[in-house]
Amino acid sequence: MILPGGRLYVARLLRDLLGASLQHGHLSPGSINKPNVRWQSHLITRHLTTTPIQTRWKQVPVARSFTHASSPKFNSNTTATQISPGNRSNPVINTSNSLIGSEAQAAKNTTKTPTSFKSTGTTGSGSGSGVGAGSIEAGNAAQNNLDWRILKELSRYIWPDNDTNVKIRVVTASTLLVLNQLINIKVPFFFKEIVDNLNVEFPVGSTVGMVVGASIVGYGLARASSHILGAFRDVVFASVAQKAIRSVSGNVFQHLHKLDMSFHLARQTGGLSRAVDRIDFLLSSMVFHILPTAMELTMVCSILAYTFGPSFAMVTASTMAAYSWFTIQTTAWRTKFRKQANAADNQAATTMVDSLINFESVKYFNNEDYELKQYDASLSKYEQASLKIASSLAYLNVGQTAIFSAALTSMMYMAAQGVLAGTMTVGDVVMVNQLIFQLAFPLSYLVTVYRELRKSLIDMETMFSLQRVHSTIVEQPGATELCLDSLTRGGELRFEDVYFGYHADRPILRGVSFVVPAGKKVAIVGPSGCGKSTLLRLLFRFYDPAKGDVYIDNQNIRDVTLKSLRSHIAVVPQDTALFNSTIKHNIQYGRVSVTEEQVVEAAKKARIHDAIMALPDKYETKVGERGLMLSGEEKQRVALSRAILKNAPIMFFDEATSALDSQTEQGLLQSIRAVLRERQGTSLFIAHRLRTISDADEIIVLKEGKIAECGTHDHLLKQNGLYRHIWENQEGEGRFQNEASS
Repeated sequence: MILPGGRLYVARLLRDLLGASLQHGHLSPGSINKPNVRWQSHLITRHLTTTPIQTRWKQVPVARSFTHASSPKFNSNTTATQISPGNRSNPVINTSNSLIGSEAQAAKNTTKTPTSFKSTGTTGSGSGSGVGAGSIEAGNAAQNNLDWRILKELSRYIWPDNDTNVKIRVVTASTLLVLNQLINIKVPFFFKEIVDNLNVEFPVGSTVGMVVGASIVGYGLARASSHILGAFRDVVFASVAQKAIRSVSGNVFQHLHKLDMSFHLARQTGGLSRAVDRIDFLLSSMVFHILPTAMELTMVCSILAYTFGPSFAMVTASTMAAYSWFTIQTTAWRTKFRKQANAADNQAATTMVDSLINFESVKYFNNEDYELKQYDASLSKYEQASLKIASSLAYLNVGQTAIFSAALTSMMYMAAQGVLAGTMTVGDVVMVNQLIFQLAFPLSYLVTVYRELRKSLIDMETMFSLQRVHSTIVEQPGATELCLDSLTRGGELRFEDVYFGYHADRPILRGVSFVVPAGKKVAIVGPSGCGKSTLLRLLFRFYDPAKGDVYIDNQNIRDVTLKSLRSHIAVVPQDTALFNSTIKHNIQYGRVSVTEEQVVEAAKKARIHDAIMALPDKYETKVGERGLMLSGEEKQRVALSRAILKNAPIMFFDEATSALDSQTEQGLLQSIRAVLRERQGTSLFIAHRLRTISDADEIIVLKEGKIAECGTHDHLLKQNGLYRHIWENQEGEGRFQNEASS
């Protein structure tokens, strides 16, 4: 039995394990699609979406652009920030090891950091010799400027130009804040009155009792009013904070979907949810802690200076400055111990889960003692770091107490001297004591607020910087809707002299030209890494060619709107990533406006309806993360169902059956052929197994980014070329497997 929260804990441990495996090369990105590790892919994705964005940028390879005149010529000095969105000849393609498709995996990795995402808050750099004071000061100044810019940008959401209601709430919350502090600062005065009135001789039955009673009532009302006003302030400002969070989240989400695929392949963005969550903390800290503390400190110093002289105010201000400086410096020093503890804890968790996942391997090699030694080494590091955390916390507490006690003692001594000199009363001593203690709690909270405030600003700098990133794939001014000559027979696809590469030194396509006639079935085949899957990305305008053009019915796809272009193409990918929702939702995703009856009809055409109805919850069955509750065949049939629902005149099958066994593959191919016979549209197949596309109207063979040969299946077998060579190898392998199985 797993205790509540246990599953989440184990999932986090698995995430850390697989994340570490990716970072250190134990699990290659290309192996994610292999059957023995495909179940881990969702955990790898979760790791990527929760890894700090700044860390991942250091590992992201950045593709260069290249141009072509008579032959490909690559410009290795071009960076992402140098390319204008409308430049057709020099697109920038950012990619990473997570690229799908063997041609992308074959691209040579570089390790440049995009200049548009470099942190402006670094405090300097060096090669091991240390950083000068000037560099540190310059870095601090730059960080301060960055922080103010973030706060200024966030203020647009707190004080929106077009929302009077939010402005009224901000003014109301600010008014309540001021009233709260004014009443709160009045509490020590009531205490002083009570003590002074009771510290004199008075006859029994005099009115002193009434005066004291009134002061006590005022004291109680002031405390109650302060808390009530604070509660109202929280309620009023909560709507402002939530409104800001909603606006920022919506804007960032919308902007991320406008960015091109190169951005998303190079950088996972799930970590942004943490940045959005921190908006609430930042606003709450600023409004409920930092501003009130600054206001209270100002008022206390002013009261002490006006009532008792500047010496009291100077001691108070000096104490607060020393307290704040000590707290901030010590907290920054303690941070490294927390990082060490976190690293050791993650390593221990990784070691433990790695060992348990590979239970059989441990037993095969009799390495239980070795695994225990590795695990204990990580625990030892965590133990040492934890002891440093505890001792440094004790140092922090002792230092804070010493500073505060010294200030309190000094001021009480000064107040006592005033009483002895006859210039102050006993009530004044009590009031001084109360005023100082009134600052103790917000100052003690300063350490937490400061640390979290720094994290919030860093996270939000990343988030706001994303909104300054622009897609390299943009619609041309005056882009028109894509219109096909005949929706019933699809559209003609034409690639003209197309050059493309994910990296400058690794071109994928080299002058590819071919035509897919409307209503015909054409297949693209070739060795791994020759650029087959890249054709889909170019057709869908996930990328633009470095040179050359792509046309649909004589319309350049750069000149039509992205929405109309993509609405005319339905895709059945090699590895279908389903949403963690119901089967119905995943099929309906092909066209969200369809009815349940249309969903069922599409499932029947894809021949998955009977399998769905055999499930306990039928179409309401949850498929799990990335569809892990379904078999490979079922996932591909769901993908085919939603492609059918999309009802697009052009269908693209990107190795849709490559992950299936031969028997399952034949069943799915029968469903696909039945759909194509009914629709009679244009279809383009990317295939590895030649037997699956032998009935194509034309087969195009790619080799090293160029068209090696083309023709029908029978024609190509007679040519004694690459196609025949691949066919004979596959057929020979198939016969060997059949003989072995028999």
